Amino acid sequence: MTRSYFNSKADVWDRKIAERDPEKLENMAKNLDIQSGSKVLDVGTGTGVFIPFLLKKMGKNGKLVCLDFAEKMLEKAREKNFGDNIDYVCSDITSTKFEDEVFDVVVCYSSFPHFHDKPKVLTEIRRLLKEGGKLYICHTSSRATINEIHQRVPELSTDLIPDRGELRRLFSLAGFVHIVVCDTKSSYLVKAEKL
Repeated sequence: MTRSYFNSKADVWDRKIAERDPEKLENMAKNLDIQSGSKVLDVGTGTGVFIPFLLKKMGKNGKLVCLDFAEKMLEKAREKNFGDNIDYVCSDITSTKFEDEVFDVVVCYSSFPHFHDKPKVLTEIRRLLKEGGKLYICHTSSRATINEIHQRVPELSTDLIPDRGELRRLFSLAGFVHIVVCDTKSSYLVKAEKL
């Protein structure tokens, strides 16, 4: 991942880069099985574009931990004052200090392509999930669109979503089961579970 790239874009992210269509974000959130009162880890929170939609799913008794390695992106999310049931943690997902099996759900909204060591990331996420916990990789564009956009940006040209077969292999090797990949013209969603 290119931390300096994301820090340099923090001030303009919401205006120029982030998904701004609330209907697309709401539709994506509807596909996530997040129960009221869940403890959720949002990996790659960025400026917090998806936070309100996660909070709506979790309800007032839920707990959201927003993780990002780019401190300026995380500052932008924190400045939006989404509520009291959120912790903001500046860290790389592969070097967190969280205990084992603490989250019901882990969400990677618009962040998975930027994880350069995807096997290590998936193994760490599985460690953090409770038994029966769910992982969601989600985007409000198709895999082809995301990869095409990233390939046009020199700093992100290798930050790609693997093809369906490779993705299933990576998830299986990390110990995930019930892996479902939904790639449409308008969205990309991977669902997986830890047993």
